Amino acid sequence: MSSTTVIEHQPIVQSNAIIPRSTLSSGQAGQRLSTEWILPEGDQAGVSDYDFPDLSTSRSVIIISILTGIAAMTSMSTGILTVGLPVIAHDIGLSGSLLLWLTSGCSLLLAGAVADVLGNRKIYLSGCVLLTAFVFACGLARTGTQLIVFRALQGVAMSLCLPTAVSILTASFPNGKTRNVGFSFLGAGQVLGFCIGLVLGGVLIETVGWRIGYYICGGVHVIALALACWVLPEDRKREATSWQRLYFDIDWVGAIIASSCLGLLSYVLASVTGSSSSIKEPLNATLMTVAVVLVPGFVLWVGRQERHGKPALIPNSLWKIPAFTAVCLMVLLSWGVMNSMEYFVSLFYQEVQELSALQASLRFVPGLLVGFSLNIATGLLVHKFPANYLVIISTILCAGSPLLMALINPKWSYWYAAFWSMVLYPVSADVLFTISSLIIVDVFPAKTHALAGAVFNTVAQFGTSLGIAIMAVVASNVTRGSGDPDKDSPAALMEGYRVTFWLGFGGMLLTVAVGVVGLRKAGRVGLKRE
Repeated sequence: MSSTTVIEHQPIVQSNAIIPRSTLSSGQAGQRLSTEWILPEGDQAGVSDYDFPDLSTSRSVIIISILTGIAAMTSMSTGILTVGLPVIAHDIGLSGSLLLWLTSGCSLLLAGAVADVLGNRKIYLSGCVLLTAFVFACGLARTGTQLIVFRALQGVAMSLCLPTAVSILTASFPNGKTRNVGFSFLGAGQVLGFCIGLVLGGVLIETVGWRIGYYICGGVHVIALALACWVLPEDRKREATSWQRLYFDIDWVGAIIASSCLGLLSYVLASVTGSSSSIKEPLNATLMTVAVVLVPGFVLWVGRQERHGKPALIPNSLWKIPAFTAVCLMVLLSWGVMNSMEYFVSLFYQEVQELSALQASLRFVPGLLVGFSLNIATGLLVHKFPANYLVIISTILCAGSPLLMALINPKWSYWYAAFWSMVLYPVSADVLFTISSLIIVDVFPAKTHALAGAVFNTVAQFGTSLGIAIMAVVASNVTRGSGDPDKDSPAALMEGYRVTFWLGFGGMLLTVAVGVVGLRKAGRVGLKRE
């Protein structure tokens, strides 16, 4: 006879704060801890009373395909930029590090908050229209100033699409397998798009030029936009939009503080990526000081909003939820390591092994195919296994990627170490994408799921900026201190790159530790709710 023990912790609700109720069950199948996130009473009613649209299988497939396609094309343009960064920066006379800053997405939080009031469908479609226009404009840019402006506007348009895609998924599909698969395809689309961008960018750069890649992205955006207008379901019924709601239902001060802080930090980090000595420049030092001061300012502001029962962009009480805090830290670290690996391994192939852009991009394909497959598999299986096991095992495997690159001899065959590093490097982030999306969405009320999507994407993109900046500074300083008189030689550059790979290995071990501690009580996620 099996025995069952149940331990319940009653939820504590504080002005939009959501505290978990954990249920511990043990029986013949073994001990299992599942965590259910409890919403405030008003939000619980809103979820239970809402009738999800009755979507046919074909329409569900088209909806997920459209959201995936837009995400893929956004990542494709980033892939083209990654592999073609030296050529593009040279063609337009602009610092490559500044181009990286323009992908930081510092307006995501504000866009998510606005979408939750105005409606996700209309914001998403507006973002698609703007994204299409500015992608074409990037291809037409003829000066550095033009490309800066168009990339910045493309980032704003992207901020309208990414968080609303999350909310459209949660509004279209209830908890369960279809929603899980939808999230996994969003992640897989980003991986696939980046892969296509890397390979296609390498081909185009050596043939007709990088601009054609942006025209291709724009053309696919036009097709996806036409389908989206036809097939995306209408928004949930909500209160009529008014200027009063826009004023009172959005934490404008918190959004402006957070966006300003992230934008300033990302700009300074990008400047440091190009030259570590640039932090001494008066402008960068001033901007960094302002950004640092804004951090406690944001914490104090949202704390005040919570105490007075007013909208808070990211309530401080959310950070008391171990799983939420853990996945945010893990996303920050994983995306920082993964994107730094892409950046520095690309430089390793081109500047140390002296391969062409096309040859370098093709070496990423095995890992990107693994990442695509893992995203899909995670969506199909995530509800069957405890989330902490999936995340921790994948993160341990991923740690092998920077370790192999740290130990590599540039003269070795690709198949000896680099191939296995490419296979392992996306494992953590691609498993974590679906799991962290489900956890973050669950801790936010249903009416603010666009903001939940914005939180995830903001953490991921800031992690990218932070990771690349830190490793670029380290690589630059190590190379400059190299005993080789020629600081641009493959040997001198490899000394710097090798240290960054060791840092990446340390970052993944830290990610494992965060998962072990923060997710120790996390059970299965993505379960169907009756």
